[in-house]
Amino acid sequence: MSDAAPETEALQEPEYDPAAPAPLNVPRTPTGNPEVDAQLERLADADHLATDGHVEVYEDVHRGLRDALTALDARPGPPAPSSSYEHRS
Repeated sequence: MSDAAPETEALQEPEYDPAAPAPLNVPRTPTGNPEVDAQLERLADADHLATDGHVEVYEDVHRGLRDALTALDARPGPPAPSSSYEHRS
């Protein structure tokens, strides 16, 4: 037995597996809204999952975005402008 034997397993590159999870590398531009930006970042979790795991991430993100929009609707805004229209009889 010789110590100079080549290690064939260490030199081989792993086989390409088209079914393996792969990042989509879709750019996510921050919106400036922390709640929305957190949901956009959550989408990156799908990059490391098999396709059947994407649905859970997408549904979670959808729910989070819907909640962020609902919160915007619930915040009190400025009072509505008074109407300058005068009804004359």
